This record gives sequence, structure tokens and C-alpha cells, in this order.
Amino acid sequence: MASSLMSIPDHLKAEIFVRLPEPEDLARTSATCVTFRTLLADASFRRRLRLLHAPPLLGVLDRDGFQPALPPHPSAPAARALAQAADFSFSFLPSHRRWTVQDVRDGRVLLADDPEPQVYTELVVCDPLHRRYIVLPQVPYAVPTPMEYPDPVVHRRHLFIASPAPGDNGAAAAMEEVERAFIVVLIAHCQTGLAAFVFSSRTGQWRAAAPKGWSDLFTSKGESTLITSIHPKFVGRHYAYGCFYLESTIDNKFLVFDTRRMEFSILDVPREVSNMFGLAIVEAGEDRLGMFDIHTERITGKHGVRYYIRGNKGESSSQWKMEKTISLHYDYQYYIQASTERYLLLRKFGPLQVINSSPEMLKVEYVSMDIKTMQLETVCGISFGFSLASARIYTSFPPSLLSAPTL
Repeated sequence: MASSLMSIPDHLKAEIFVRLPEPEDLARTSATCVTFRTLLADASFRRRLRLLHAPPLLGVLDRDGFQPALPPHPSAPAARALAQAADFSFSFLPSHRRWTVQDVRDGRVLLADDPEPQVYTELVVCDPLHRRYIVLPQVPYAVPTPMEYPDPVVHRRHLFIASPAPGDNGAAAAMEEVERAFIVVLIAHCQTGLAAFVFSSRTGQWRAAAPKGWSDLFTSKGESTLITSIHPKFVGRHYAYGCFYLESTIDNKFLVFDTRRMEFSILDVPREVSNMFGLAIVEAGEDRLGMFDIHTERITGKHGVRYYIRGNKGESSSQWKMEKTISLHYDYQYYIQASTERYLLLRKFGPLQVINSSPEMLKVEYVSMDIKTMQLETVCGISFGFSLASARIYTSFPPSLLSAPTL
């Protein structure tokens, strides 16, 4: 069979290999011979592979470390290989720092040394698989600001990492450079408004976005007065089409930061949407936004994940429409934990009748949902005591498919 495959032209081999259903099949193919490995390592092949196959959900990174997907989850073999090969204790980083995970995307982890409540003294982007890292330059907090925005005190910060949105790198950029590129976004939350700073791995520098006052974001006088007086809090972290979304804890709104335009805005959601158990923003395809919430029927007590799409064909782009509801097990409580472009992560508690009577019998699990198929899969069981805001989805290709270090 190997002899027959070798006689096939390379472009036809690529057509065969890119259609292999599982990542581990590609890993075995890559290990077969130098010719196959060279073909699979080619940048154009990797680009086609990423377009056709979403990176598998390999596990969850929470305050207890990396939690690999366990059988019968389809990513369990690849997750086990990653757990064995990568260093999620980050022992390869400078030991004089205490690092905390801020965000995870595309197999990269953003960490911060945070000894002071208001200032990050050092930021690092690392590749735990290849044990490599980049120390980012200091964030330029002291940038010129308009007179109407004089407050330099940072009350809260939000840190994100992402690949640049399509089009940010230029059509002539080499594929290798595009795959290595990443951005880091820091949103500084002050009493009078917001500021944002964006680091690009291509330039090695930070850029400051124009600051935005609360009165500019919340046009209603009552809203802006309320926001300013109680120091608004934003939670969650979602990324879609080059924009980061933070959920407001005051009302049904998202704070949006567009990394391409370097601008802030507010996204409203329907009044019937419940944020009691979390919200998530995802890519619905065709440049449309998708949104998930968890809804419980008052009469029956049944609950499910509701899926909304904004800007359906033939409708205003500002309108949300509920597409479907995915039923959840009636005897368990679910919370939306995190999301990526392809997956929704839920935390599952139960059975409900034992929460007060027999807490030692309580099961706590991470459950994933494929946004394309709406299929639910148990990722792994976890301990009970961790914060709902501490877990992040880890997606990547299996170790043997990764090219030379991505940073």
C-alpha cells in the first residue's frame, strides 16, 4: 500500500490526507516516512486542514491545571498525548515570578505576574507544548489622553489573546508568518471610562486605542449615571470575527472591543435572554453572531440551552432571533463556562436532590457542545470548589502535527 501511495502525485496525496477524519490518523501518516511528513508540514496543507477541520477540544485549563478530555470524548486520545507531552505547570518560565493564566487560544497561553491589584508588571505568551515563551514589553499605561478623560487609575483589567482577524496581516504575508502571529489585548477599566492597548507579535509593540467614556458608551442619562456611580463590572470572555465581548453584570448588554477598528461599542441583547447562568457569543457563520443562554421554564422546571442568531437573511442586522433550544437533563444544573469559535463549555452540577442532603454524592463535570452539530459530550469530571470564571477551553492539534515552535 505504501508503494502504491508513493506513486500518486503529491497534490493528490494532499487531497487524500486532508480528508482523513481524525487528527490521530494524520499523526500516524506523518510518522510513516519523510515524504509524507514533509507534505503534511507544508504551510498550504496546514491552512486547508484548519479550514476543513476545527481544532479538537483537548481539555480545560482551570485553577487546578490542565484537565484533559477523557473517554468516551472523541478527543480523549489526542488529549492524553498532549497532557503527557506539554508542561502545564509552566516550569520553563522564569521561576522568580508567580504566573496566573489570563487567557488561552490556539494552543497558546497568556500569563501575567500580578503582585499589585492595579498593575501587571510582566506578561508572557507561552507554548506549553514546546516549552517556549515570549516576554511582552511593558504596557504603556502613560499614553496621552484627551482632557475630558483624565483618570489614569485602573480599577480592573481584562486580558485576551487571539490570532489576528482575517485581513490584518496583508494578502502578501507568508503563511508561516500568519500562523505564528498573535495579538494580546488589555482593556483597562477606569472610573470615568475604558482604555485599550493591543500588542502585535508582528511589530513587537503596543498600540493604544482611543479611550471611551461611560457617557459615550451608555447614551441614556440614567444608564450612564448608574454605570459611573457603581463601577460597572464585566465578566466572561468571548471572541468572534475579530471582536472581544464582555458581559455586563448590570443588564443584558455586552461590551465590545473591535481589534481591527480599535473601537469600543455596546451590544444589546433581547430582554427575554437570561444571564443568570451565563451567556456566550460565538460565530454563527456568514458573518452573523450567535448567542447562547440557559433558560428554565417556570411551570415545568425544564431547562435547556437557547441559541440565538443576530442578523438573519432578509432581516435587520440588529435583530436577534431564537433558532433552537437544546434540552438539558432535568435533574442537573448547568452553567455556561466558556466558548470558542466552535465549542461551548458548560459546567454541570447534580443530581439536584443530593446537593443539600448528600453533597459527597454530587457530580461536577465539564460538558462540551459542538456549535455546528449541537451535540453534548462529557469532557471530564472535576472538583467542586473552583470558581465558575476560572476555566478556559484548550484547543489545538495533536503534538505530532504541530510545526516547529509557533512563537
